[in-house]
Amino acid sequence: MRIVLFGQAAFGRDVLNALLEAGEEVVGVSTPRAGNRPDPLFEAASEKRIPVIETPALRQDEPFRHYLDLKPDLLVFAFVTDIVRKRVLDAATHGAIQYHPSLLPAHRGRTAMNWAIMSGAAKTGLTIFWVDEGIDTGPIILTREVEIGDDDSVGSIYFDRLYPMGVQALVDATRMVREGTAPREEQDESLATYEPPAAAEHARLDWGQHGRVVHNIIRGCDPQPGAWAMYRGSAVRLFGSHWRPGHPEQPPGTVIATVDGSVEIAAIGGSIVVDRVQKDGGSKTGAADVLQVGDILERP
Repeated sequence: MRIVLFGQAAFGRDVLNALLEAGEEVVGVSTPRAGNRPDPLFEAASEKRIPVIETPALRQDEPFRHYLDLKPDLLVFAFVTDIVRKRVLDAATHGAIQYHPSLLPAHRGRTAMNWAIMSGAAKTGLTIFWVDEGIDTGPIILTREVEIGDDDSVGSIYFDRLYPMGVQALVDATRMVREGTAPREEQDESLATYEPPAAAEHARLDWGQHGRVVHNIIRGCDPQPGAWAMYRGSAVRLFGSHWRPGHPEQPPGTVIATVDGSVEIAAIGGSIVVDRVQKDGGSKTGAADVLQVGDILERP
């Protein structure tokens, strides 16, 4: 089965290597337009002398003809951010399969992991699905669940679990397509949710909300876009959040203690220990290097 892999970055590179190690025939790779630094997937494919076509270029006739010359049976999407046109999908005998870091149909959209944590969910996971013309709407091949721990962030969920699981899941789904055993389970639209990309407007902290809500927003925006609050007239972003239930006497948003370089902040229903902070224009540093006992993070 002739495979063209669409993707980018380290995840795309690792999927390529895993497919090749599994004995799959990858005849081509498509990556976004080259930037200032070489893309890891582009570099890996070039080293293996696998033809590479820039994904935006497939809108043009000549690169599209080169793509057709690859005679693809299956497209495997691993971290695709460009819009892939219908004629590209239709050229592959079996169509395309894609990795998505949520349990579809919940949390469609490009920041699914952020919203799962911000919503306070106890579990999330990944889905491999058949690509159609909608946004994460195609029939499901397989899903795999993971628990969301009390202090998990987007970074820990992705890099520790959903990243390696996703690489293997794409290999497994590819094998299922090749063997003719890949299902097409239609998504239940009554359970579907879609959220916009998590941005600064969603990441502003309101200390008038319950502390668990604030905690969920911090870890759901860690490492990007970074939950933030106002401090002495400018924004400060908070990372590495740990929830402690209790009944602090100080007003919500007040720094009440320093703990091994971290700071403890009063909240409604408890307190939040924050490990790192980042001022506008600065780099991340230990929270206690910036915030001291008695400082107040302002409400909107």
